[in-house]
Amino acid sequence: MKQSCPPRILLAGAGSGCGKTTVTCAVLGALKKRGVALSAFKAGPDYIDPMFHSRILGTRSRNLDLFLMGRNGVLASLAENSRDSRLAVIEGVMGFYDGLGRTAQYSSCHLSNETGTPAVLVLGCRGMSLTVCALLQGLRDFGENRVRGVILNQVSGPKMADMYRDMIEERTGLRVYGWLPPMPEVRLESRHLGLVTAAEVDRLKEMADILAAQAERTLDLDGLLELGDTAGPIAYEELPVRPVAQEVSIGIARDKAFCFYYEDSLGLLERLGARLVPFSPLEDAALPEGLSGLLLGGGYPELYLDRLSGNAGMLRSIREAWRSGMPIYGECGGFQYLQEAFEGPDGTAYPLVGALASTSRMTEGLRRFGYVTLTAREDTLLCRQGDRVPAHEFHYGDSTDCGAAFLAEKVSTGATYPCMAAKGRLLAGYPHLHFYGTPEMAERFVRACDAYRREAGGRAEL
Repeated sequence: MKQSCPPRILLAGAGSGCGKTTVTCAVLGALKKRGVALSAFKAGPDYIDPMFHSRILGTRSRNLDLFLMGRNGVLASLAENSRDSRLAVIEGVMGFYDGLGRTAQYSSCHLSNETGTPAVLVLGCRGMSLTVCALLQGLRDFGENRVRGVILNQVSGPKMADMYRDMIEERTGLRVYGWLPPMPEVRLESRHLGLVTAAEVDRLKEMADILAAQAERTLDLDGLLELGDTAGPIAYEELPVRPVAQEVSIGIARDKAFCFYYEDSLGLLERLGARLVPFSPLEDAALPEGLSGLLLGGGYPELYLDRLSGNAGMLRSIREAWRSGMPIYGECGGFQYLQEAFEGPDGTAYPLVGALASTSRMTEGLRRFGYVTLTAREDTLLCRQGDRVPAHEFHYGDSTDCGAAFLAEKVSTGATYPCMAAKGRLLAGYPHLHFYGTPEMAERFVRACDAYRREAGGRAEL
């Protein structure tokens, strides 16, 4: 058992849309400009918010998800990735108590309690005066929590900020750690899976500078640093990971169409001995040389169908890699890319890799959403028959054949359905996996890639 005591805070929302990401980016940007060593995390399974953290800090932001990673996986990631930080900043998910179904399980509050992290609520104040006190008092008293203060968002000016501070601190005892005004010039656009990605925001550096400057003026940054120092030690077991291969290169699709990855999962592959080689299905004419495996993450392939379908060289290269027996794992958008075609909104079928005899399309609403437990019905690239692994789904896409290699069980309702396609060394489907939850999956993937490398080397000698 190891112990660590990283200074840390959790910035949690009173509800979705209150400005958690804006406030988190403002705090990160301002403290970075002060020269403070920082690490950043996102509560829950969301891929997009960590991209903004990473772009602002220039380092990897990671997810902390108690369902996908397990308690020890969360604590290990938090401790290991905050080792050299003056402050770890965790952005919450949804509303503070919003968890699984009608419970607070896997919520921001749950994460705060399990990691011993003091929480600061972000509250949008537009259209309210005394009601802010009622809301904060309710959030403070509703359940067991580590709420220690609040940051006020959408405040019209210093006079209103002073009024809010006096009322809140007198009536609730919560400390006000500052405020931000309405800032339409830094508003982030949204689409069906949440915010647009950081790579799509042309003015991101300018917007980050504006937020940092405002935070320096109106947020109590010194107070947040002091609050972080009150967090106690955490105890965790190191993940039992050792290199299982050498000289294994795994290609990872990285561009605007494919960008949804959990950084800890990628880091685990590297610790197992893999070298991750980025490539772009949008821009590159073919796969990089010398690969022993492929990783195709989620993203927004539906926005780039013309370019993906028109890149015949890349499609041919991936098709040849699959036919040669190269291990390939695809999630969500990556699963769609591996199918025969993607049907556009006008009914046009865009040919894609064709490793799977199915067609995908976008629908008008969420097809699957939430945590699921997957049970393997057969031996696959990542699992043995009977293995059970945690996963998450959040997609508007559907397919003529979503696969049946696993049985998914909704954690919130118990409903079951088949999912994921397995075809030799190819495994792909809509569910998202986190290797910290089941490190054996990552090890099986790297071992399969190493086996392919040795087989390919043997064929080359012949």
